[in-house]
Amino acid sequence: NPFNPSTTIDFSVPTESMVSIGIHDVAGRNIQTLVNDNYQPGYYSISWDGTGYSSGVYFVRLTAGSEVKTNKIMLVK
Repeated sequence: NPFNPSTTIDFSVPTESMVSIGIHDVAGRNIQTLVNDNYQPGYYSISWDGTGYSSGVYFVRLTAGSEVKTNKIMLVK
């Protein structure tokens, strides 16, 4: 899943819930919050522009209600 300079993050929300999506570096620091809002059930897409960030591995952490998912992404310049 290497990308340059932006990527699209697709996610679904099964029930109305508070959704938070953050980009984290390999040290676990949150470098950018993309979403922090209440969402209705459905399918959504959001983009992250990695311009201004170094090449490397990052983690997308999605929290929706009590569910937490983390995916690895790779920014290649």
